[in-house]
Amino acid sequence: MDAAGSAAAYEPLYLAGIEKFNACDYYDSHEVWEELWTEYRGPSRKFYQGLIQAAVALYHFGNGNIRGARKLHKSVHGYLEPYAPRHLGLDIVGFLAAFDACLAEVAASTEDFPEITLDPELLPEIHLDPPPA
Repeated sequence: MDAAGSAAAYEPLYLAGIEKFNACDYYDSHEVWEELWTEYRGPSRKFYQGLIQAAVALYHFGNGNIRGARKLHKSVHGYLEPYAPRHLGLDIVGFLAAFDACLAEVAASTEDFPEITLDPELLPEIHLDPPPA
């Protein structure tokens, strides 16, 4: 965002990953963000890694891999919290709250193979402020 506060020119792969994420295409969103993360060496590197891990956690959850989802759920906070409250247009605090609500049962479970069903109403979405230019 520029000093006047106008809409930001976000990285195209960042936006493409968000589009896939919001369409619940978590595998493809992780692939797109990983392409960005692989080449990127700036201050947002761990931020992108956190988004990748959030997408993979939701992918695992949707496929019944609760152990994998639980493991990644914890690491997402470690990657994204340092960027709070907002980074690259994303409300980190709000996103993590929605992510946690979606995975609350997963995070609380201590079983290796629990039967936990994904609630589509709780799936987090990413909306940028300012919106893309």
